[in-house]
Amino acid sequence: MTLSNLTGTKYPIIQGGMANIATGEFAAAVSNAGGLGLVASGGMNAEALREQIRICKSKTDKPFGVNLMLMNPDVDNIAQMLVEEKVQFITTGAGNPGKYMAAWKEMGAKVFPVVASVALAKIMVRAGADAIIAEGGESGGHVGDMTTMTLLPQVVEAVNIPVIAAGGIASGKQMAAALMLGACGVQIGTCLLVSEECPIHENYKQTLIKSKDNSTTVTGRSQGAPVRIIKNEMAREYLKLEASGANREELEKITLGGLRRAVNDGDMIRGSVMAGQVCGQLNAIRPVKEIMDELYSGAKRTLATANTIAI
Repeated sequence: MTLSNLTGTKYPIIQGGMANIATGEFAAAVSNAGGLGLVASGGMNAEALREQIRICKSKTDKPFGVNLMLMNPDVDNIAQMLVEEKVQFITTGAGNPGKYMAAWKEMGAKVFPVVASVALAKIMVRAGADAIIAEGGESGGHVGDMTTMTLLPQVVEAVNIPVIAAGGIASGKQMAAALMLGACGVQIGTCLLVSEECPIHENYKQTLIKSKDNSTTVTGRSQGAPVRIIKNEMAREYLKLEASGANREELEKITLGGLRRAVNDGDMIRGSVMAGQVCGQLNAIRPVKEIMDELYSGAKRTLATANTIAI
């Protein structure tokens, strides 16, 4: 089964649930371009998220969903609100959505948990997931240890439901590679940050376009909460403190409000500029439709010529 069959979208592509970025309007733009747009719950309570869901509904008649970070303080209310709003696609992260699954499935939703290990993928299958999003550590934001190329085939082998690849995908060739490894589709995030419709500050977009292959680093490993971001003054200070054995409170003083500073204020020095390792591939700000069309057509071309490769 392809992801398009599962979601009813034109392309087998999901937009990542990027906190403070994936608004209702942006999710609608992705859905209108042929993918499955997601409204992100990060930083919102149930009523604020409900407003964004309704904005999305008003701007698209295509399928869309919501990404629910299970660490959200208002998670119980959000989970119930998703039922009330009849959200048809729910992706989850940072926990086990098992306690909400029955209500979501009864309402008719399909649930795609994000996982960073085979063990968690198996737990999600038992909880009733409709598909698994296997996300490698190349991705931006909160990351796991395994790479997409190692994680994806092992998850595909371990579960009997569709698997969606995420992390390190920004070109047709990378999408084709994920499909060859057994994915039914892909989830993308970083490459959509440089779309015209993405609501981040222009400074953020320009920083990504100027980025190189080694422009990101991972902070927070010592706290069990690794996050991939662009290297800047804040990141370097954080890593220095982390290496010296600083405690959680000291480290949180540096990062508190950092993502909002980057997204809203364009602070590229002290902001938390989340991005995946594919940032070095980005070179222009383009309409989201152009990005999606090129990704899909590039994957088709690559797969069509795969049998010409000699080994």
